[in-house]
Amino acid sequence: MSKLPQTTRRRFLQSAVAAGAASVMLPRTHRALGYQSPNDRPVLATIGLRNQGWAITQKTFKFADFAALADVDSKVLAANVEKTQQKQGKKPDAYKDYRQVLDRKDIDAVMVATPDHWHTKIVIEAMQAGKDVYCEKPLTLTIAEGKLIEKAVQATGRVFQVGTMQRTESGLRFLQAVALVKHGRIGTVQKVTCGIGGMPASPVIPVAPVPEELDWEFWLGPAPKVPYRALPEMRTGYGGGVPLYSNAHYSFRNWHEYSGGKLTDWGAHHVDIACWAIGASATGPSKVTPVEYTLACEYKDGYPVVDDRYNVATSFTIRAAMPNNVEMLITSAGDNGILFEGTEGRFFVNRGRIAGSPVDALKDKPLPEGAIEEVYGGPVSENHSANFIECMKSRKQPISDVWTHNRMLEICHLSNIAMRLGREITWDPAKREIVGDERANSFLARESRQGYEIKV
Repeated sequence: MSKLPQTTRRRFLQSAVAAGAASVMLPRTHRALGYQSPNDRPVLATIGLRNQGWAITQKTFKFADFAALADVDSKVLAANVEKTQQKQGKKPDAYKDYRQVLDRKDIDAVMVATPDHWHTKIVIEAMQAGKDVYCEKPLTLTIAEGKLIEKAVQATGRVFQVGTMQRTESGLRFLQAVALVKHGRIGTVQKVTCGIGGMPASPVIPVAPVPEELDWEFWLGPAPKVPYRALPEMRTGYGGGVPLYSNAHYSFRNWHEYSGGKLTDWGAHHVDIACWAIGASATGPSKVTPVEYTLACEYKDGYPVVDDRYNVATSFTIRAAMPNNVEMLITSAGDNGILFEGTEGRFFVNRGRIAGSPVDALKDKPLPEGAIEEVYGGPVSENHSANFIECMKSRKQPISDVWTHNRMLEICHLSNIAMRLGREITWDPAKREIVGDERANSFLARESRQGYEIKV
């Protein structure tokens, strides 16, 4: 795998991290033909529409017009075309094949919310087609994919926002948390615990007929070719309307073939904030240790021995040795959120609350004026989509840039590798390689299925 020139990557990272990834200027060249003036409303398309795909599209109607939608499930596609028409008063064009979206010169940017195993191929091709990109988290399926995306961003000069929206939204609680740590309100940071919840195991899931509306071959894409599996029971509530147990739709997160389980799902949110707060957005751990864990099925040599049930970790506690002697724990136990502990106090933050003595002390000793904006790199945007649109106009990288996202996501990917192999991993954050473990290093990349290769 070719690497970015080290001096260039370091210089880019230093400038991005110093200003919350909001001050890196990109050239105005190679922009889509339909978006020439910063005063125009950009024209967007969404690729992948279930759940988060619709969520990020809906947040963006205020700032952009959607000319097209794409999904491999015809029912999902039709429903979202109708909803989009109702929201914006104009019907978007509908496509099963995302490449037809990328071929359109009038589309300035794409929002990508497919299953994780499709992210890298689509976003790289989108940038090569001259589109800016907003991609849902986790950005990648492997660490090697992250490096490919970094290379493509630098080569094309596109604006790229990752959907770790806790950096912008959630009532600014996470921004306040980062500011508290950076202003020394808990003293020297000693420990950070990221509670991200666990995943369910499954019964045996039999091979089943592919739903008529689903293009299963195209859904699999770069992943290995396997039969569709599902049980009759249907999921209800969020993500409902599909089988509760399957190897597609909402359940893709339960399979290492398509995702990284809870580590790259909620981990991509909370580990991101933790790394930002402790100043580790341009580096990584020295060791990743699987303290305790349970996988959803039996493994041998890092791979599941069966293919008819979920295979990601159901429960876990992972320890990452971070710079400056900070211990990071990533666990399925306890409340969902982040606990920061230092020599002078501790506090907890999640999407609903921020609590602890350092927070209580703000009544008498508030943070300095502008502390939140200093963390964010400027005025906080209305929402994460707004930050993306603002950066499309300014040609700066957004608040959730590719480089810092990949660095924290490496911790999550390494955690999964450590559990799959059942051993501690030593990591070189400068070389971004596992030290002295050839077998573990083989998990840093994954071969794409023939016909779905990623080309940079």
